Amino acid sequence: MPVDQKSWEAAVRHLFEDAYPYDATGPRRHENWVLDVLALMARVPDPRGWAGLDDAAQNPEREASPTYPFVVHPSEYVAQRLEEIDRDSAENLLLAITDDRCTLSNLRRFTESKEELRAMARTILARYGAGASYHTNVDRRGPVPGTLDFTTSHWGYSPLSVYTEDCGLIVVSDTEVGMFWNFSDL
Repeated sequence: MPVDQKSWEAAVRHLFEDAYPYDATGPRRHENWVLDVLALMARVPDPRGWAGLDDAAQNPEREASPTYPFVVHPSEYVAQRLEEIDRDSAENLLLAITDDRCTLSNLRRFTESKEELRAMARTILARYGAGASYHTNVDRRGPVPGTLDFTTSHWGYSPLSVYTEDCGLIVVSDTEVGMFWNFSDL
């Protein structure tokens, strides 16, 4: 199902505006899409001109490091910290990163029902098409490979930023790479 700019931007804004997000999309130019993730961290423009969210955009730290709050790493370092997950797990992860601690209990702060919030997550993912792949730095392994379990209290992540916690989702299509990330110092 194709998604329009207004619906996509509204879903991104509503779900993540109260987090400390970096939500952006860039073009996919490389077979090794991790190189496109590095370009996204350096704030390559959205190929469609759609607006994401970047709370660190005006941070003075960016003068010293254009990728701030991400730390500059080689592509191999980043690739080793990402695991592929299925679409249902990607949808849940989008909802879990709406606030700190990467948990679905974050949904309590919304007035919408869980199904309405899931519809917003599906709207975000729809931009990348049915053939997209999903990758995360979050370690909440589910009972089936490629799934995340949000019922466990034991979880971890492989940080890619200067913050004590950063959790996110990377969506890879044939033409675009999306990045949805939340940062916090807990």
